[in-house]
Amino acid sequence: MPHIPLPSHLPGITGLLEYRQDTAAPIRELTQLLLRGDSTLSQGERELIATVVSFNNECIFCTTAHTAAADLLLGESETCEMVKQDIDTAPVSSKMKTLLKIAKLVQKSGKEVTPEAVAAAKAEGATDEEIHDTVLIAALFCLYNRYVDGLASVTPTNPEFYEYLGERIVNHGYNRLPQGYEHLKK
Repeated sequence: MPHIPLPSHLPGITGLLEYRQDTAAPIRELTQLLLRGDSTLSQGERELIATVVSFNNECIFCTTAHTAAADLLLGESETCEMVKQDIDTAPVSSKMKTLLKIAKLVQKSGKEVTPEAVAAAKAEGATDEEIHDTVLIAALFCLYNRYVDGLASVTPTNPEFYEYLGERIVNHGYNRLPQGYEHLKK
């Protein structure tokens, strides 16, 4: 049960963002820019970063939502599961492996990111902007994970909910739906 009254028809982060639309707007804008804006990293790769951080923060809502989005963007479900379990054996590029490892370091603490981790990413072809965006996505999802879990937002257990949410993320990004969320009330 949430620690504060939230819209009952909007579980997870959506209810929290609806609760304070004024604080939600800049967060949504940053998330849209980082995960859907122009980048040399694919949208699926950026969703993998969000998934790995959320998984390691044990945020069930965010892990499940971003796994669903990544699976849709990648066109399969094996990669996400493998990345969560063992980055080294996952079917992603060597560059992506180094970036995902940086994301996991950020998840622990920004101070965990070492010059060696950055050098390893650069040696695999990661650009300064890709390293920057990886760190910022990882930090942003630490915020989201703590926001969702810190206010005990509702976490659905129904897999169909996350399939729908993954499709919504892929098709509409992170901006608030123009019509709002009243249509989700049952």
